[in-house]
Amino acid sequence: MHTIKIKKKMEEFFLEDLGEVDISSQTIFGKEAKGEAVIIAKEDGIFSGAEIIKIGYSLFQTDLQINVKKKDGEQLKKGDIIAELYGPVSVILSGERVILNVLQRMCGIATLTNKAVRLLNSTHTRICDTRKTSPGFRMFEKYAVRCGGGFNHRFGLYDGVMIKDNHIAFAGSISNAVQKVRKQTGHMVKIEVEIETEAQLHEAIEARADVIMFDNRSPEEVARFAEITPKSIITEASGGIGLDNLPDFKNTNVDYISLGMLTHSYQSLDISLNVK
Repeated sequence: MHTIKIKKKMEEFFLEDLGEVDISSQTIFGKEAKGEAVIIAKEDGIFSGAEIIKIGYSLFQTDLQINVKKKDGEQLKKGDIIAELYGPVSVILSGERVILNVLQRMCGIATLTNKAVRLLNSTHTRICDTRKTSPGFRMFEKYAVRCGGGFNHRFGLYDGVMIKDNHIAFAGSISNAVQKVRKQTGHMVKIEVEIETEAQLHEAIEARADVIMFDNRSPEEVARFAEITPKSIITEASGGIGLDNLPDFKNTNVDYISLGMLTHSYQSLDISLNVK
C-alpha cells in the first residue's frame, strides 16, 4: 500500500466519523490530558494493518507515541498486544473506532486467506482474490489478502483484460473479442478469457489468451482442462469454490484459484483498544 493513498483514505474515514469535533473526548478531556492504551487481539488470527495504526494516528499531528509490536502477516493469539499508545487521551479516543474498524476487517481477511491457503496445502496452486471488494476499501482488502499468504488478481478494469461470458456474448465469439483487444492494447497488457466448455477452451487457446479461467467447473474438469492447456498459458479456476470443497482442487495442477469469498464473506477479527 502506498503511504499517500493510505493517508488519503484514512482522512476520508476520519472526516466521516469526526465531522467538526469529537464532542465526547474534547469536552471530557480537552487537549492536555495524557494517558496510555493498548490495542489487543481478542481472538486468534493473522495481523494486517501496522501502517493503519501509525499513519492513522499521525494524521492528528500530535505527540502521541506509538509502538506497534506486531508485523503484517504475523500470527495473533488471543490477548496479544498489537500496539501500545501514549499521549493525548482525546486523540487516542477520537481515532479509536475508525482505526479498529479498518484493522478488524483487514485482519479478518488475512485470517480467512491464511485458512484457505492452509486448507489447499499446495506447492503449485496459488490462492488469489477477485474484484468482489467493498467499494472504497479495495486497496486495504487486497493488501490483507497478501498478508494472509494469498495473491492479488487484477486491481480493477484498468490493469488487465478479462473477457467474461457477457463480453463473449456481445462480441459474438472468444476469437472476435481477443482479436479486438489485441489490435488496441500494448504488449504489457495480459488477456484473460473465462470459459465453461472444452470447445471454448480450445478456442481460447487458439486465440492465444495469456490466461484462461475455468468457470464453475468440477475438480475433475479443472484437472482435465489444465492438462489440455499449453504450459505457456496461465490457468485459473473460479466459481463455486469455498472452504468446504477447496481441498478437492489440490491436485488439479491449476495455477491459481480465485476466491471472491476472501473479500466479501469474511468475518472481522475481534480487536479492542483498552486503557492501560
